Amino acid sequence: MKGVFLGFDYGTKRLGVAVGQAVTRSSNPLCTLEAQREKPDWDMITNLIHEWQPEGLVVGLPVHMDGTEQAITARAKRFARQLEGRFGLPVHLADERLSSREAKSIIKHNRQIGHRRRKTEKHDVDKVAATLILQRWLETHAD
Repeated sequence: MKGVFLGFDYGTKRLGVAVGQAVTRSSNPLCTLEAQREKPDWDMITNLIHEWQPEGLVVGLPVHMDGTEQAITARAKRFARQLEGRFGLPVHLADERLSSREAKSIIKHNRQIGHRRRKTEKHDVDKVAATLILQRWLETHAD
C-alpha cells in the first residue's frame, strides 16, 4: 500500500472525513458532511472519491469498550458495504473506541495553546475523530 486513503467517522447526523497517505502513515482532517434524513450525502462522498482517487477507504466501527456492538454498529457496517458497492474500492473497518473523546481532548488542547479560540463544534470533533481512526489504521496496516 502506497496510496491515499479516506477515513470516515460514521454517524446518522454527520460524517467526519479524513485523508491519509500510506507511505507517510499520516492523516489529516478533511471535512464533515451533514447527513440527509440519517442518510450519508452520497453526492459529496462521490466528489471526494473523484477528487482524492483513494486506494481504499477506512470506516470507523463503533463498539462498546468491551468490544460488543452498539446500536449504531450495524449501520456503520451497512455504510461500509454501500461504499464498497458504489465505488468498487476496498473498505476496511477500524475500531473507533475513544476516538471522539480523544478528538475533543485534542481540540481543547489546541484551543488552550492558541490555535482556536472558539467553542469546540461537533463538526470539528467528527473530522478529527475520522483522522484518528484513519491514522491508527494506517499505523497498523500500511506496509
